[in-house]
Amino acid sequence: MSTLLANGGPVIWLILLAAATAAVVFIERALYCHRSQINSAEFLNGVRTVIKRGNVVEAIAICDATAGPVARLVKAAILARELGRERVREAVEEAGLTEVPRLEEKLNLLATIAQLAPLLGLFGTLLGFIDVFGFINHADAYANFRDLAGGINKALVCAASGIAVAIPAHAGYNYLVSRVNKIVLDMERAAAEIVNIVSENGTGK
Repeated sequence: MSTLLANGGPVIWLILLAAATAAVVFIERALYCHRSQINSAEFLNGVRTVIKRGNVVEAIAICDATAGPVARLVKAAILARELGRERVREAVEEAGLTEVPRLEEKLNLLATIAQLAPLLGLFGTLLGFIDVFGFINHADAYANFRDLAGGINKALVCAASGIAVAIPAHAGYNYLVSRVNKIVLDMERAAAEIVNIVSENGTGK
């Protein structure tokens, strides 16, 4: 690592900062998605059973005890149960509009890092070659490959580091997007089902 920092020049620090930021964002988002995804079918079956018994308080308690956006959507529907089917649907939609941005939070930052890392590597490469040509211009006919190796090494280290950061950042972004899309699909299914559950059991008008 010390050799990498010594050979990469100042740009390598920017690339390492981008790598650290991407790692932190990915881990935080992956944990959030893990906590947010539940077995929605099992959860809704439990809520349906409780509502059929007329125990709305217990249904709300189940929602409060369950993590994730699906539980919060279901709770919003239950709280709006006495306002009619349309109002229940609106409450679920409003809850969904609040939950989706939470799921997508910081994903743009990860995508930006995946796009910027190769550009930072290219920037470091150009600086390395500027050093090389500057030395050639200064040394004139006395330049040799050993003297030029430092600038060339800086150029190659920066290029490789930028690509090495961009590849996992891009893969991590796509993985998180797929997780978010799956959770959103669960939310849509749960939203439709809870509206029917509330209506079927006479709690909606």
